[in-house]
Amino acid sequence: MEHPTATDQQRRRLVPLLCFIVFFSVLNGTMFNVAVPDIAAEFNLSPGEVSWVITIYIVAFALAAVTYGKLADLFPVRNLITIGLLFFNVGALLGYVADWYPLLIGARLIQAVGGGSIPAMGMLVATRYFPPDMRGRVLGAVASTVAFASGVGPLVGGLLAGSFDWRTLFLLSLMTLAAIPLFRRFLPAEAGSRGELDCLGAGYLAAAVVLLLLFVAQGEAWALPLGALALLIFVRHIRRHPAPFVPVSLFANSRYSLGLLTVFLAVGTVFGMFFLIPLLLRQIHQLDTLQIGLSLFPGAMAAAILGNIGGRLADRIGSSVVVRSGLVLLSIGFLWLASIAGHSAWAVALVLMVCYVGFSLIHAALAKTISLTLPHAQAGIGMGFYNLVFFTAGAFGAAVAARLLEMAPGVGAQALSATPYRLVFLLSAGTDLLALVLFHYRFRRSEETSP
Repeated sequence: MEHPTATDQQRRRLVPLLCFIVFFSVLNGTMFNVAVPDIAAEFNLSPGEVSWVITIYIVAFALAAVTYGKLADLFPVRNLITIGLLFFNVGALLGYVADWYPLLIGARLIQAVGGGSIPAMGMLVATRYFPPDMRGRVLGAVASTVAFASGVGPLVGGLLAGSFDWRTLFLLSLMTLAAIPLFRRFLPAEAGSRGELDCLGAGYLAAAVVLLLLFVAQGEAWALPLGALALLIFVRHIRRHPAPFVPVSLFANSRYSLGLLTVFLAVGTVFGMFFLIPLLLRQIHQLDTLQIGLSLFPGAMAAAILGNIGGRLADRIGSSVVVRSGLVLLSIGFLWLASIAGHSAWAVALVLMVCYVGFSLIHAALAKTISLTLPHAQAGIGMGFYNLVFFTAGAFGAAVAARLLEMAPGVGAQALSATPYRLVFLLSAGTDLLALVLFHYRFRRSEETSP
């Protein structure tokens, strides 16, 4: 499928429009992080059980993102984002009326199927319609929006859940309906392709991800060999299929593959932090939902400001330098959290500023670094698979953090020690240091121009 060039006027309209839908997409996630304790209390759930409110959304979101990335090579982008936003809002309406936990999970699943179009199309618009020397500032604007929504989300979630009910959080997602006619107006018109979608390959990949996550999140031993088997079948399938869901040649690119490994390691620790911090502030520091939101707000605001700067720096001095700086900040932040967890809630809030800023820099620059390793013909599926790894890492990070917490004695008691939280933060710091070493090994020189 040929991709028409966007005009300067279209580019100017697309950036704020992308930021608008990204804002509500992230808001939808961060609000529910704050509401996790309330949902657990209402349905009488353990940390592992309630984590599925977050992890099932992230997994479906990730699988949808890579699918939309593949579909973007076959169908017009504006049609895909229209369908995605409609699903996103149908799920929101179902979530609002959910009074049964499985129905709530189903609503989050439908939301995720639609919401996965937002990062997929956002990355694709940045790489397809903007030249390499402008991608950093576009992705930086998106990263700043992500950070801003991450900060406002807990605050808004705390206000709504504290004043009304956590179900009202779903209603804010309906704002994204206003973006549909605008996207259809400002996205360049494209003709469809006669290519086919490898649904069987997509199914094998989905089965592998879900089964492996089930093993990590719930400790189901039978899911590990089945997940490994599904992954092997997927690899065998894409090697033989004439038009596979993910081309094998994509992974022959060592810079791309190692960049994905960096994403998985770094992002997993951040999503684990997003899941743990509200529980830490509730169980150890005895904060209510609104106070938790206020504690998370300063860090996210700092990241919102510096994320945009980081995107512009990625265009000027190279995105690999910005990624390394973000990984260093994340490692320092987790080490610091491990030393102060349980002592002062406000100290935790201040240290979170370091972690949020580190994540914002990585989010802005790592996507550009990886996009520059891809030939134009593989931009759709390449960035789609980037989103799959990004959000799957988040699901695994939250699930692993929940499992580690449940393994500690006394979980759920009011007098729970902060020691399990400290251990998870130490492991997170070590994981980010490993990601830094791996990334520096392959990207120690400035990134090359896009193939």
